[in-house]
Amino acid sequence: MPKIAEVAEALFQSGCLKFGAFKIKSGAISPYYIDLACLLSSPRDFCTIADSVAEEITKITASSKIDKLATIELKGALILPSIGCKLELPCIIVRKEDKAYGVTGRIAGAEVTKGEKILFFDDVVTEGLAKLEGIKPLEELGAKISHLMVVVDREQGGRENLEKLGYKVHALATITDLVEKLVQSNRIPEKHAQAVLDYVAQFKGNTPS
Repeated sequence: MPKIAEVAEALFQSGCLKFGAFKIKSGAISPYYIDLACLLSSPRDFCTIADSVAEEITKITASSKIDKLATIELKGALILPSIGCKLELPCIIVRKEDKAYGVTGRIAGAEVTKGEKILFFDDVVTEGLAKLEGIKPLEELGAKISHLMVVVDREQGGRENLEKLGYKVHALATITDLVEKLVQSNRIPEKHAQAVLDYVAQFKGNTPS
């Protein structure tokens, strides 16, 4: 396992992990929000997260061949090139929509070759739908996606949904891991952690299909 305390501190110190009331993509209100773009303002914390992800991917490559790394714009794309540099692996960015001019299509960066093994990276996993959106264009071009890597598992059924489809999901930490470490280090009050734990509890035993 990665050093959860270091990951928690980096996400909190850089402002990536925020507490309050935030409307998320599904329309629901979450007591916290994770914005990896904030890592750009804190080089030390950026390096902590990039190094941690690279270390976890290195462990994966010990037993599984990985030819390239991929992510979908925008948040994952901000950090993936640094990870690829550390691992000396080519990177692919999947656009959310087809580009209609210049080099058209949804794929930017390295080309996708049929049969090659690609690890898909993103900032968080919630229900897993965005991951499938990013993976689909790669698989349509013949790539093989077995492993997905995220910084934080929001514990809302995404990992389980994706693993039912045959993907192996890896996370640096769960949101429960993060708030527990931040309370222990006196970085956040107990009430913030409890609000998150209560929110996560809604999804336990009620995994979306």
